[in-house]
Amino acid sequence: MFTLRELADLVNGSVMGDENISISGVSDIRNAKQGTLTFLDGRKYIQYAESTEASALLTDEKDALLETDGILVKNVRVSMAKILEQFNPKSAPEPTIDSTAIIDPGASLGKNISIGPFAVIENDVSIGDNSKIGPHSVIGQGTVIGSNVDIHSGVKIYADCNIGNAITIFSGTVIGADGFGFVTEKDTHIKIPQIGRVVIEDNVEIGANCTIDRGTIGNTIIGTESKLDDQVHIAHNVQIGKGCLFAGHVAIGGSTVIGDYCAFGGKSTATDHVVIGDRSMIAAVSAVMKSVSGGEIYSGRPARKLRDQQKKDAVLTQLSVLKKRLRKLEENS
Repeated sequence: MFTLRELADLVNGSVMGDENISISGVSDIRNAKQGTLTFLDGRKYIQYAESTEASALLTDEKDALLETDGILVKNVRVSMAKILEQFNPKSAPEPTIDSTAIIDPGASLGKNISIGPFAVIENDVSIGDNSKIGPHSVIGQGTVIGSNVDIHSGVKIYADCNIGNAITIFSGTVIGADGFGFVTEKDTHIKIPQIGRVVIEDNVEIGANCTIDRGTIGNTIIGTESKLDDQVHIAHNVQIGKGCLFAGHVAIGGSTVIGDYCAFGGKSTATDHVVIGDRSMIAAVSAVMKSVSGGEIYSGRPARKLRDQQKKDAVLTQLSVLKKRLRKLEENS
C-alpha cells in the first residue's frame, strides 16, 4: 500500500488534493473501486472522471482533478507503467534445472540458470548467467544466449542463432527456421540453402507465436530495444534498427532494411528488398511496396505519406459525389 504522495514522487508528478490518501491497488476507470488509483489518458475519457469510484486519478488533464484527488503528470502511459510495476512486483524463484531436461554435455551454462521440464539444450549451446529456459523449449546446436534472458515455454530456437542480453521471448515463437528461398527451373522449385543466422540484440521483447527466419547468406538482425507483438513474421535477411515497434500480425518481406525507431501498426506489411527510413510510422493494414525515406506517417496500400494519401482519398470522394450527381442528372433528363 502506498500514499498518493509516494506514488507521485515515483513518477515525478504533482499531487492535487489529499496527498495522504492510501492507495491499495490500481483499476480501470470504468470499473474502478474505492482505495484504488485509476488512469485517464486523453480527453476522450474525461467523461468518466466524475463518476469513477476510484479514490484517486492519474492524468495529464488538470481539469479532471478539479474535484478529484489525483496526480498530474506529463506522460500518463509511462507513469502508469511505473506504478503498475510497484503493485505487481515480479517474484524471483530459486533457479532450478528440472530432472527431465535434456542437456548435451557439450553445452555451457552460466550461473543461476533455470531450465524447465522437457527442455532440450543441444551441443555447443552457451547460456549466460541468470537466464531461464521454459518447459518444452528447444535450443539448437551452437546457439549463444546472453545473460538475463527469459525464454518462455515451447520456444524453438534453431542452430547457430545469437540471442543477446536481457531478452524476453514468449511462448510458441520460432527463431532461425529456414527463410522462404526457392528458384524455379523447368517447373521444379529448387530450395536455396539458408546458411545465415538470426542475431537478436540486447533488450528485445518478442511476443508469442512469432517467426523470425534465418538469413540466406548474411544474418537476420533485430536491433536493440525493439519490441514485437504476438504473431509477427520477420523474413530472411531482414535488418531492423534499434527501438522499433511491431504490432500484431505485421509481416516483413525478405531483405528489407528498417531504420531506427520505426513503428508498424497491426496487420501492416513491407514487401521484400525495400528500405524504410528512420522514424517511419506505418499505419495499420498498410503495405510498404517501395522504399520510403522516413520521418513520416505512411498509410494505404501501397503506402504513401499520410498527407498524400489524404489528398488522394479526398479526390476519390469528390469523384464519387460527382458520379452520383451525373447519374441523377441522367435519370432526370
